Amino acid sequence: MKLSGKVALITGAASGIGKDTALLFAQEGASVVACDIDDKGGADTVLQIEEAGGRALYVHSDVAQARDCKNMIELAESDFGGLHILFNNAGVMDSRDDDAEATEEDVWDLTLNINLKGVFLGCKYGIPALKRAGGGSIINTASFVALLGAATPQIAYTASKGGVLSMTRELAVIHARENIRVNALCPGPLRTELLMKFLDSEAKRQRRLIHIPIGRFGEAAEMAKAALFLASDDSSYVTGTEFVVDGGITAAYVTPERESAPTS
Repeated sequence: MKLSGKVALITGAASGIGKDTALLFAQEGASVVACDIDDKGGADTVLQIEEAGGRALYVHSDVAQARDCKNMIELAESDFGGLHILFNNAGVMDSRDDDAEATEEDVWDLTLNINLKGVFLGCKYGIPALKRAGGGSIINTASFVALLGAATPQIAYTASKGGVLSMTRELAVIHARENIRVNALCPGPLRTELLMKFLDSEAKRQRRLIHIPIGRFGEAAEMAKAALFLASDDSSYVTGTEFVVDGGITAAYVTPERESAPTS
């Protein structure tokens, strides 16, 4: 098993990428700390892991709050003896998110607090724990829109994910000699509840699908497999990357100099 003896903390573990990753990491031998604000969904993730013979703990965590982030890291160490993998995955995509003129300030603040500040706080409290464990892997969920911008306006979300990508690069450089790898997972459009609520009409979904060479939305389980690679020793020489898993969308619109992007 690729993660035998490891402790992995995953935010946003009640559904989507986070849930599928928690189940896969446990299957691969990790003890999982599942964090979310959805207590029912988080408890279900833990139950599924335990029923399959794995070890897991649910922690109610609002990643925009420092006290919650500090607490989830402390519980990982106290209950499972350390922390080796930190997957800062929790995120929000508000249906009111639009262009700069239409997006309200409260939507901007909510999105940046969860998607960007939440990653910062996870790293702030998680990196010392990784150091105490002798190193490890941090995976931050960014997005293909951090590289391209989105065809359907979502200015707050795109800005937040661009920040995650930049922060990931800097953290990777700072901590490389401390045996801590930091990478950004950049999913393409996924058939998850989060995106489907945002793309709430067939016209919006087709507007996004037309840009994907593979011709379909990705699945959360496919992102979990990418996260497993970044978490495991299979990626021992990989840090500071934008790990793009997007069905070809960036290849279709990005030149080697990154000079073009979709405009519709």
